[in-house]
Amino acid sequence: MADSLPFDLRALELFLAVCDAGTMAQAARRLGLTQPAISQAIADMERRMGIALFDRSARPLALTAAGGALRQRASALLSEARQIAPLLREAEHARLPLLRAGLVDSLSRALLAPLARALGEKAEQVSLLSGLTASHAGALLTRQLDLLVGADDLDEIEGLERWPLVTEPYVLLLPAALPAPARVVDLGELARQVPLVRFSARSKTGMEVERHLRRLRLDLSRPLEFDTPYGVTAAVAEGAGFAITTPLCLMEAGIPLDGLACHPLPGPGLTRHLTLIARRQELGRLPREVAAFCRERLAAQLPALTALVGEGLAAGFVVEP
Repeated sequence: MADSLPFDLRALELFLAVCDAGTMAQAARRLGLTQPAISQAIADMERRMGIALFDRSARPLALTAAGGALRQRASALLSEARQIAPLLREAEHARLPLLRAGLVDSLSRALLAPLARALGEKAEQVSLLSGLTASHAGALLTRQLDLLVGADDLDEIEGLERWPLVTEPYVLLLPAALPAPARVVDLGELARQVPLVRFSARSKTGMEVERHLRRLRLDLSRPLEFDTPYGVTAAVAEGAGFAITTPLCLMEAGIPLDGLACHPLPGPGLTRHLTLIARRQELGRLPREVAAFCRERLAAQLPALTALVGEGLAAGFVVEP
């Protein structure tokens, strides 16, 4: 075990005060302390170092050789210590040299530009990439990214801090001429009439939809799948089939939904959770602040989402507190 420090900064201040005043009594008067308190502090320093700092046989007090050496260094030590707090306060408000963030592609339209501006206030240089959550997760874990806003909590991985942003419902996107399925068996019948346009199994959204269908014991064909919300929505708009998607994915696609309709999923509901993730305790308050910004911006999208999917479905869009 390492040796404990022989004195603290306060003791060093008292030592210098005695050096400057010439006596412990005079140092005590200048500092508003009692002489026994000063004497005890100096005695504790000497005991811990195992060496005398003052020659008490001399009047006024004289420094020993060790005391003289300490006096030469003490002023510099205290001066440097006093600079620590200002330096820390400056660092607290300083901008980072580089901040790298990954954003799930279904949030690009809602968050990419405003988040870039917000991160630009925190760092001299910002790299903001959109894409699949899985690829961003790997980059976060290998320190190629500092922040991740995605559709996966990565709850099986230790050493991360997680800030929930929003929860949104999965919905059906159908040609308006088709009746909305009211039961799970109706959903299976719909898939026999027109194919399900899927999100790729490479995406978290695609994996969640596939797991949900398996829970419903629906084994649907895979004639067409896409990595992006635009691809899925555009295919449905072109008459290729129907989709299971989310309000934010529809907004991201940016395609008019003329001739299409949104309906709730029959049977058990399915929701998607979006989360900001960072490596634990590496960026101070920044992840919390960025998460609060993202929640605020996503909450502002509610009117547009309501216009897309209707008030009933938009009610399932919940911004986390």
